[in-house]
Amino acid sequence: MTDIKSEVTNSIGGITAYRSHIKKKKITVVILIFLVFFFILISINAGAAELNPWKVFKTLIGITDEKANIVIWRIRMPRVIAAVVAGAGLSVAGCVMQNNLKNPLASPSTLGIASAATFGANLAIIVFGAGTVLNTAGDSVAINNPYIVTICAFISSMSAIIIILGLAKLRSFSPEAIILAGVALSSIFGAGITILQYFSSDIKIAAAIFWTFGDLGRVSWKEVIIISVIVLISIVYFSFKRWDYNALSNGEETAKSLGVNTNRVRFWGLLISALITSVAVSFLGMIGFVGLIGPQIMMRIVGADYRFLIPTSALMGSVILLIADTAARILISPIVLPVGALTSLLGGPMFLYMLMRGTKGKK
Repeated sequence: MTDIKSEVTNSIGGITAYRSHIKKKKITVVILIFLVFFFILISINAGAAELNPWKVFKTLIGITDEKANIVIWRIRMPRVIAAVVAGAGLSVAGCVMQNNLKNPLASPSTLGIASAATFGANLAIIVFGAGTVLNTAGDSVAINNPYIVTICAFISSMSAIIIILGLAKLRSFSPEAIILAGVALSSIFGAGITILQYFSSDIKIAAAIFWTFGDLGRVSWKEVIIISVIVLISIVYFSFKRWDYNALSNGEETAKSLGVNTNRVRFWGLLISALITSVAVSFLGMIGFVGLIGPQIMMRIVGADYRFLIPTSALMGSVILLIADTAARILISPIVLPVGALTSLLGGPMFLYMLMRGTKGKK
């Protein structure tokens, strides 16, 4: 009788502990949602134009003057929404890549997607003449045909992932071999970029380098809608596959024993992650480290349960990119710094710190 009571007590205690554990994860989601909206308001209010929170609020509800309406709805709001969507997309793409490749360092750059997009942009700017110098006092560099740059960057980045996934399917590559194939493609595309720039003029080289600076200010509402639709559909797909990712995180054999078609799950996971990355990079330029930092932070907070890791990684990616973009606009205002440089500057030391902490924890 005592044994039965003990088992019942332990069972109730286990259920209570599990519910408490799940509750903490749900609270984390709520906190992240609050942080996203908080930094959205901060980001809308940040900039060279003199606006205060009250005027921003009136503009959002449609009670304001024409100048504030133009500044917020035509200039600031598209870049803020782009930060939210692109940050979420890049972070969740990194999350899925790290799961599929069983490598916490996996990212779009690991698979050569970023290098491929850069090569495509350089091809458009240098060969097709999409870059020029504006006729201003400062002779500033601009992209005079951004859609050609976007299309070429997108086609190039998607070709990289198709090559890798094609090799993986034909040769049954292991996750480690897929990463090595991505490194090889990065080297090839890097060589192509060097050759293009070597035979180019100074103006076109300047335009190509300008494109590589991640810039959320270059998007319009049309690009924001395109990115948003792709990221939203992708996150919904990843959420439906969360149980498969949980099985994969426990090992290949365990996943197969549970009836998961690991090759198919990995193929579509990597393909859709590459699609998100290529679209974001094509419209916004190079934005590094978001796909690495976001998932790794949340992995340490909510664990490897992909029911919560996928949405929290997306939310954390939005927070990171919002903070970086806001900082880029206010640090030396009115000059706007490249947001890609700030994400790398903030993400690099943070990621090294997490690696050192993780290594110590294992010991």
